[in-house]
Order: sequence, then structure tokens, then C-alpha cells
Amino acid sequence: MPDNHIAKDFDRDLARLDEKISRMGALAEEELESSLRALRQRDPDIAEQAILRDREIDRLEQEVEDGAVSLIALRQPMANDLRMVIGVLKISSDLERIGDLSKNISRRVITLAENKPPKLLRKGLKRMGKQVIRQLRDVLDAYVARDAQKAREVWQSDEEIDEAYNSIFRELLTYMMEDPRTIGMCTHLLFGARNLERIGDHVTNIAENIYYMVTGERMDEIRPKGDETVNIMPQAADGPDEAQAAKNGKAQED
Repeated sequence: MPDNHIAKDFDRDLARLDEKISRMGALAEEELESSLRALRQRDPDIAEQAILRDREIDRLEQEVEDGAVSLIALRQPMANDLRMVIGVLKISSDLERIGDLSKNISRRVITLAENKPPKLLRKGLKRMGKQVIRQLRDVLDAYVARDAQKAREVWQSDEEIDEAYNSIFRELLTYMMEDPRTIGMCTHLLFGARNLERIGDHVTNIAENIYYMVTGERMDEIRPKGDETVNIMPQAADGPDEAQAAKNGKAQED
């Protein structure tokens, strides 16, 4: 009986963490959709609302971390149970980063409000945004269902996001070379596309963790990637250096 009681307590605590992860996922999806809608409509008000939503994601991530640490300390899970808790911790971290990257896109919108990107670029960003949202939605469904096969399918689809980013990258370079006056605008759009590509990477991280949580095995294959264009952008594009890079683009424009 004591063992059954402990198992029930663990299941209850894990279910609470699951609920917070589901809430984080829903908020991350809403924030991303709002950021992309703000980008399409060049609407700073929508962008500001998306930025505010990120605070709730950050709060939930802290609650998941605190809950997971408490669960480990009190229940001392072993083997499969411990794998579940560690997986939840990692997934909450990736969802928090997705929120941050969506927030970065919204900040670009505020700067770009007075600029109208060329139609071809708007269509490319819209198409890429839909791909990333679909990928995020699918991985969240895989988490709820504990579906390892669906998680693998999401993981394998990352190459599509990379290819979309590469296409936008080349188009933006063409615009900047043809008309230096567009460098400032194109720099912001480039970082916006880069943030979408990075969200795709975090989604595939979640897929890897779901697969491990369910099967206890790691994905041995090399993650599918597009060509190496994505590596041209600095890896800190979603961090402090992003603002400096945008300033450099503005300086060239002036």
C-alpha cells in the first residue's frame, strides 16, 4: 500500500506539471501567431500584446522548474519516472525560448511599422510562419498523446523550415545589393526570419525529448538540415547581439 500511495502522489504531481506544459504550449502558439499577424499587418498594437503574453510563459516555466525540483526531492523518482520529469524540464525550457523568439519578432514589427516589405518577401515570411506554427502545433499534440512516431515526423520536417529560411535569406540579400536604401528594413526582416528558423530548432528539440520520454531511446540519426546558409547568420541572433546587428544595418543605410 505505501508504494501505491507514493506512485499515486507522483502521478498527481506529474499531471500538474503536464498541465503547466500544455498551458505554456498554448501560450507560445498564441504568441507566435500574434507576432506573425502583427508582422503581416505591420501593427505595433498587436505586437505589444504578444510581448506582454511572454511574461506568462516565463512565469509558468519557473513554476515547472520549481515543481520538477520539488518532485525529484520529495518522490525520488527512478528510471522511467525520472526520465519523464527531466523531459518536462527540458521541454519547458524550449517553450520559454520559443516565447522569447516570438517576442523578438514582435519587437521587429514595432520598428518596421512604417515600412512595407515587398510583396514577394511578405508571402515568403507568411509561408514560413505557417510552416513553423504547424510544426509547433504538431509537436504539442505529440506531447499530449505521448506519440513517439508523431514526434519523429516533426523532427524530420525541420529541413522544410531551413529551406524556407534559405529562400528568404537569398531574396533579402538580393534586395539589399540592388538598393542599399533597403538595408535597414531587410536587416530587421532577416532577423525575423532567423527567429522563425530558431523556433523550428527548438520545436525539434521538443520532438527529440518526447521521443526519449516515450521510448527511452535517443534519435541516432543526424538531424535533417537544409544547406549551410542558416549558419551564415550569427548564432546569437536571438540574443543581445541582435540589436547591435540591426544598428549596423541602419548605419549602412544612412
